[in-house]
Amino acid sequence: MKTARRKTLAALAAGAILPAAACTDAAPPADTHPFDVLITDARVIDGTGGPPADADVGVRGDRIMAIGDLSDREAARTIDAAGRVVAPGFVDMMGQASLVLITDPPSAESKLRQGITTYLSGEGASAAPQSEATLSNPPVIDGDTLRWRRYSEYFAIVERYGIPINVVHDVGLTQVRRVVLGNEDVAPTPEQLEQMKALVREGMEDGAVGVSTSLIYPPAIYASTEELIALSAVAGEYGGVYFTHMRNESHAVLEAIREALTIGEGAGVPVHIYHLKAAGQRNWPLMDEALALIDSARTAGMDVTADIYPYIRNGIGLGSFLHPRHYARGTGAFLATLGDPGLRARLREEVETDPEWENWYQHVGMDWNNVLIVSAPASVDPGVVNRSVGEAADVLGTDPWNAFFDLVQAGGVSVNPLSMNEEQKWAALRAPYVMIDTDASPVNPASVSSTHPRAFGAFPRVIAKYVMEDGVITLEEAVRRMTSLAARRLGFEDRGTVEPGMVADLVVFDPARMRDRADFGANATLQSEGVDYLFVNGELVIDDGALTDAKPGRLLRRTDR
Repeated sequence: MKTARRKTLAALAAGAILPAAACTDAAPPADTHPFDVLITDARVIDGTGGPPADADVGVRGDRIMAIGDLSDREAARTIDAAGRVVAPGFVDMMGQASLVLITDPPSAESKLRQGITTYLSGEGASAAPQSEATLSNPPVIDGDTLRWRRYSEYFAIVERYGIPINVVHDVGLTQVRRVVLGNEDVAPTPEQLEQMKALVREGMEDGAVGVSTSLIYPPAIYASTEELIALSAVAGEYGGVYFTHMRNESHAVLEAIREALTIGEGAGVPVHIYHLKAAGQRNWPLMDEALALIDSARTAGMDVTADIYPYIRNGIGLGSFLHPRHYARGTGAFLATLGDPGLRARLREEVETDPEWENWYQHVGMDWNNVLIVSAPASVDPGVVNRSVGEAADVLGTDPWNAFFDLVQAGGVSVNPLSMNEEQKWAALRAPYVMIDTDASPVNPASVSSTHPRAFGAFPRVIAKYVMEDGVITLEEAVRRMTSLAARRLGFEDRGTVEPGMVADLVVFDPARMRDRADFGANATLQSEGVDYLFVNGELVIDDGALTDAKPGRLLRRTDR
């Protein structure tokens, strides 16, 4: 098959018309049937990183059937793509939750407008497994209370409602921990570890593509390296990947990478590092060392990849500005104590003086004006949203430190700290194994007052800023990172390139008009521009710039590979 695919690409470069069966070594009969859609006069960037080709693209059903000069072919629908690029649909390597696609369907537009046709769901937390305790407040849609325990049940629910985008799932090891151990700082007994392994096995058998961790957040932070190896090894039995938000993304990022490599080696699985970064100004030089460490592991034969989002502010819960050990008896128990002035004074001293943990206050230069609030619960004055913690203090009628503690105690406050620099983004984009992610769930602008703009603009921003404006990488290389590289990391061989026989996940866009409009502030939820047509499994979900009602998305399972 690989030899046949190379022949296919060589024929395309020569301008041949290629029917679907060209992916086999046998010479097929000529395909003269009309296409469902014929895209003409396109600049095809096929996702391999190779040069573009001027060609027509014929689609029938959910497959690309032919590429080349198809001017003599008939089609039910013809789309003139003159002056525009046709590329594989983009793959978001960490798109967070999927339940929102059915509980708040307009949220899907935030990804579709970016040209995203597939995303990976999960970062420690995941839709499954669930227990009575973890799903104590089940979602309700039109009076229907949704309950599930394992992915097979969850997938059946989502498929019943339908979605417009493809979603891939992993098994979140935070989720597994919560089901078996709860939220406290405890180690599993041998029996409990077996229960956790059984939940991972169940998820992999249902179609998950691997396991994921978010190791700076309680309760994931309490997991030992040995526990993570044991659980990841189960995923390895099914060809799964270890996806990780590492234990540190700042002063100890190199140690965190080494732990991730140890887990991958010990479990016998590939490693993928979510949103690689070196946060905190004094740590910025570590980015080059981090990339060199990954390069060294890859040279030694390890299968290691990473992704980034193209912004220098990260997104995090405000409660993460306090040392995670304080949450060891559960988040609720700790927050209940935060009204004590004496405790606040001790915590402030710790935050101001202790650099030996993921200390976000020090990462932002010990300046509350560098911490932008993007969401808060209903119990908090909405005037704090889109203001820094320092500015929020004025809204709340207090000083910045008491404003901070009040907001943490309220729970659910999300912030965007100014923690990175552009140079580390450039360095990461030049590494050939780095992909792109939004690190955001689908978002309905009508349902939120603000959010991190990456939810609406990450992929167009790579093209508009890092390709067209900064010239860090070529458009062909950017498309490769967003398509074939990501699809192969997830294990899908029939997506991610524009070739006959491949699934017709396709984006038609004008690179000169492709841009992110969302920003850090009042415009955080503006949709991106530039995607004129978007096909998901051969059906149009964006048609001449307009969103359609189609729901052709699929829950892609490991067994589909």
